[in-house]
Amino acid sequence: MIRLLIFIALVFAAALGMAWIADRPGLVTLDWQGYRIETGLMTAAVALAALLAVGIFLWNLALFLMRSPGLVGRFFRRRRRDRGYDALSKGMLALGVGDASSASRYGGEAAKLLGHEPATSLLLAQSAQLAGRHEEARGRFEAMLEDPKLKPVGLHGLYVEAERVGEPVAARHYAEEAAKLVPGLAWAGHAVLGYQAVAGDWAEAIRSLERNYAAKLVDKKSFRRHKAVLLTAQALELEDRDPDQAKGLASEAHGLAPDLVPAAVVAARLATRRGDIRKALKVVETTWKLSPHPDLADAYAHARTGDSALDRLKRIKALAALRAHNAEGALALARAALEASDYTLARAQLKAAMTLEPTRRAFLLMAELEETQHGDRGRVREWLARAVRAPADPAWVADGVVSESWAPVSPVDGRLDAFVWTSPPAALDHQDTSLEALDEAMFEALPAVAASIPARPEEIAALDDGPLVEMTRAAPAAAPKPADTPVVIAETEEKGPEKAPEKASETASGKPGAEAKPAPAPTAKPAEAVATGKDLSEKGTAKPVATLAVPAAGNGKEASAPATVAPATVAPATAAPVAAAPAKGEGDAKPAVKDAKDKDLSRPIEFPLKHMPDDPGPDGGDDEEPPKKPGYRFFN
Repeated sequence: MIRLLIFIALVFAAALGMAWIADRPGLVTLDWQGYRIETGLMTAAVALAALLAVGIFLWNLALFLMRSPGLVGRFFRRRRRDRGYDALSKGMLALGVGDASSASRYGGEAAKLLGHEPATSLLLAQSAQLAGRHEEARGRFEAMLEDPKLKPVGLHGLYVEAERVGEPVAARHYAEEAAKLVPGLAWAGHAVLGYQAVAGDWAEAIRSLERNYAAKLVDKKSFRRHKAVLLTAQALELEDRDPDQAKGLASEAHGLAPDLVPAAVVAARLATRRGDIRKALKVVETTWKLSPHPDLADAYAHARTGDSALDRLKRIKALAALRAHNAEGALALARAALEASDYTLARAQLKAAMTLEPTRRAFLLMAELEETQHGDRGRVREWLARAVRAPADPAWVADGVVSESWAPVSPVDGRLDAFVWTSPPAALDHQDTSLEALDEAMFEALPAVAASIPARPEEIAALDDGPLVEMTRAAPAAAPKPADTPVVIAETEEKGPEKAPEKASETASGKPGAEAKPAPAPTAKPAEAVATGKDLSEKGTAKPVATLAVPAAGNGKEASAPATVAPATVAPATAAPVAAAPAKGEGDAKPAVKDAKDKDLSRPIEFPLKHMPDDPGPDGGDDEEPPKKPGYRFFN
């Protein structure tokens, strides 16, 4: 706008000048070398202006002619550069969509047109990476180290190549060089921190984390959490060598992240070693309110060495009250009550825990409670069977890896603070549901129970009260096959002096096996009575005697040695029995043998369970008498 006003002002001034000259006419005379030229003033002014314009034009024409070679060269250079940048742009786009061949072609064209353009070197190196020519890519990245402008790019490319081939030492070296060269470089800062943490160089990792926080690569919340994790790892390493320094590190970590369970456990354990009981209790209480954990309960219970079981129970009661309606608190209280022989409290807390989170730990504790309080082997086997099928207990999980102990970094990708306390994924918690595949560690948790399983038949028969289980061996048929010989189970009833034995079963080949007494309509009892040896029937009801006939490996005679009873497993209540006893008045007993050629006789006998998984046992509630059934059901 200002330029336009200036131009208008100049035109206006020229017009005024011409008008002033036109108002004052006159003659201009030129006398030179005998020539005399006379013209008007206006004509002379116009001629002078035209001469000036022609002079300017001729001068510019001469300059153009003199500069034309340079102008022509500049034109071609500019055209070449435009073509090179166009090829570079197309190469970057091809690289972005994953077209390695086009990216390489455009990169080569851009290199010819642009020469030593840094972006061209990067395009050629990355296109070689994309095409799988890793040797060529490494060579191009190494060549970039000679150029100060391209050195950070070359270090990053070599770092990526070292990561690809699994060379952590070289990758860490390139990351450290890049971090020194360009402070605040995000990938270099995070990579250096990760490699230092994986290598266990906790002091250097803390310094690297502080540099990253100063460069604003991490936020304040992440910085506090990661520093607490590194301090906890360092405290765990120094716990035995330098407990005083470890205590300071653990306390600092607990202050930075109060919900970090390992930091609280280490701080409480070291405070207990120094005799600072109040400090240890306070640390555990603070973390328990945020993240209940079994290790916290254990550290709280043993905060004072030499305490009795009752003292530990009292302390755990106070801890559990801080976080009501929590499964971890109920399990911790049940464990303490079991150690203090307070079985009523232990049973009530286990019932609450199984209501909140029915995990394996609760069922194993219930099995231990049954063994300690009643010595009931049948119920112990029942709870162990439920433990096999129960959901897994929470554990430390990181990137699909389940660990019993906490670790500061992930074992998969080295990520800091990757482990979380949660239930393992179902795919990682696959367990065989048969009792034959029970983990030995489950029995090691209950040494007294392991010594009593499986129960011996003479122990079951020695019980004064309850049904008698007789185990004999049936005579085999000629050339018997293991798969063709069924397990024969018959049921008899002892009622009064009358005993009319009838043939109840035969072997698969038709030869007579073990004989049993028929029962007209015996009163059924739960299979639990057979497993535990208890008589659950009403007064006056005859006690049934179950005879189990299994084939003998001898010469066809019945063996007198009792067989071993396999642990009971959960069986569907709707499964059909193998054999049933005939009622009175129906004549001779028909063979009660069912074809079992396709069945595996090595499987244990399965007893239906009585209680639901959330039932804490006989003392946990009022159990009604089981309904009457037509007879026992045994499953082979």
